[in-house]
Amino acid sequence: MNPHAKLICTVSLIMGTSITISSNHWILAWTGLEINTLAIIPLISKSHHPRAIEATIKYFLTQSTASALILFSSMTNAWSTGQWDITQLNHPTSCLMLTMAIAIKLGLVPFHFWFPEVLQGSSLITALLLSTLMKLPPITLLLLTSQSLNTTLLTLLAISSTLIGGWMGLNQTQTRKILA
Repeated sequence: MNPHAKLICTVSLIMGTSITISSNHWILAWTGLEINTLAIIPLISKSHHPRAIEATIKYFLTQSTASALILFSSMTNAWSTGQWDITQLNHPTSCLMLTMAIAIKLGLVPFHFWFPEVLQGSSLITALLLSTLMKLPPITLLLLTSQSLNTTLLTLLAISSTLIGGWMGLNQTQTRKILA
């Protein structure tokens, strides 16, 4: 990959993560998430192998679905309450949609099938970025809205992710899928 393109992707990843983490407005948080998604796509597809292209398409489709859910959730909340503030999430449908969107972005159990396949099709450094840096903005949104979200649902998602992830990793021989 061209060093200039790699620098632009790296700066965009840092900028998108910083925008989402420091935002207090839903549109700004969504913009940061989209910058992150668009910055990681060239890094996933840099090897022109069919598996890398497939991983790129899977990643783009799942992340764009989750971003659309976040945008729709924030719009529903703003329509209901008149607030675009992240901490003022009060509408129950918005809370449920946001929980689903964050679960998709994090790769939690009901929505986890994309994550091992994307890690398998990407390089090891890109898989490290996908597993660490790309999880910070959704976790930040989860923490900012935690007082509004259903804690029972979040606990169920966390426990089931831990159990099923550990159980499915027992029979794997590929390192990237074990990490996923």
